[in-house]
Amino acid sequence: MATTGMHRHGTGTGAGSGTGSIWASSWIAFAAVMMIFGGAMAIMEGIAAIAKDDVFVVNRNYAYTFNLTSWGWIHLVLGVLVVLAGIALFSGSLWARVTGVVLAGLSMVANFMWLPYYPVWAIVLIAVDAFVIWALCVGTGRQARTE
Repeated sequence: MATTGMHRHGTGTGAGSGTGSIWASSWIAFAAVMMIFGGAMAIMEGIAAIAKDDVFVVNRNYAYTFNLTSWGWIHLVLGVLVVLAGIALFSGSLWARVTGVVLAGLSMVANFMWLPYYPVWAIVLIAVDAFVIWALCVGTGRQARTE
């Protein structure tokens, strides 16, 4: 008995599935490693702002000025959350990817507001977060068309 119109396409896992799942999982691993490093950098940034706030140059004419100690605590807490989300990404679960995108977005906003204190450092962390969001959004759902 022949079936017409019904075709089973591969899910992208298992033997013979091509390189789609390898690339997708490697992007997730890339995002996890970048989140761990970016979070560690934010933790160091937070500790520096809490312990030695006289290291930073303060611009009085910036719209988003806060006390450097409060900025330090914001970056410290956010950095710890980003590191934990990066570690959770190695589980491969969807909630870890969604959490990673949300926390990387929050980190981008925090580093944008951090621009007057350490502009180069903030721009590097914004770029890291942008790559993390991109890598997490590429994810495991993309398949190469074979038709």
